[in-house]
Amino acid sequence: MCGKFTQMASWAEVVAFSQALGASPPGPESSNDAVLTSTPMRLAHIIRLAADGRREAVPMRWGFVDHHPGACDIPKHMHARAETIDRLPTFSAAFAERRAILLVGSFNEGEEVPVHYDDGEPSGRLWTRQWTLRARDSAPLAFAVVWETASVQGRPLPTFVQVTTPANALIAPITDRMPAFLDPADWAVWLGETPARPPEVKALLRTHNDAGAWEMTVENPAKKPPRPRNPKPKPGGLI
Repeated sequence: MCGKFTQMASWAEVVAFSQALGASPPGPESSNDAVLTSTPMRLAHIIRLAADGRREAVPMRWGFVDHHPGACDIPKHMHARAETIDRLPTFSAAFAERRAILLVGSFNEGEEVPVHYDDGEPSGRLWTRQWTLRARDSAPLAFAVVWETASVQGRPLPTFVQVTTPANALIAPITDRMPAFLDPADWAVWLGETPARPPEVKALLRTHNDAGAWEMTVENPAKKPPRPRNPKPKPGGLI
């Protein structure tokens, strides 16, 4: 599942794209042009409906916290499976009432690669190779997310999780899940601007066939799996 993403080439482009689709821009503190790379616990800019029904772009932290008594503020949930998002108590209220959109320029998927000792013997361990995916025409990709407001260090903080679906043909060779993508025509229903029954909303969460429109490349080709030395048994069976 996605563990990292970038938001456009710059936040200024996110603002421009959001305004073109009817979303008001964030505050001036978010107006720098640096590339935004988000991982769990970091902020990302999310498009949601404001109280007055207009689209707005809001900074939110990636990850729902654990709501059990005594739990800490560290995020526990990063992803919600599309198949069960309307049934699990952790996500069902957010699916029903707080759906939003995350625009990204690229996203990462991890491939679990077996680690072998230097003599070629399997070690039984795994190493994660990172793959980066983006649209060949550099168009932004829209993730379906749900959000809630958590209490973090005694302060309210909007948080989000990504919705996931089974992987498409491009991603399936490296992992079995991928983000749920939304076509622009589906935004109004997903955000709640266009009334729809819950099954109709859930039907938008389908595996996206990129039809060759995406490219997938190894994030760092020079980075290879480790080759630890195979410990040789000593006489008497000791290592």
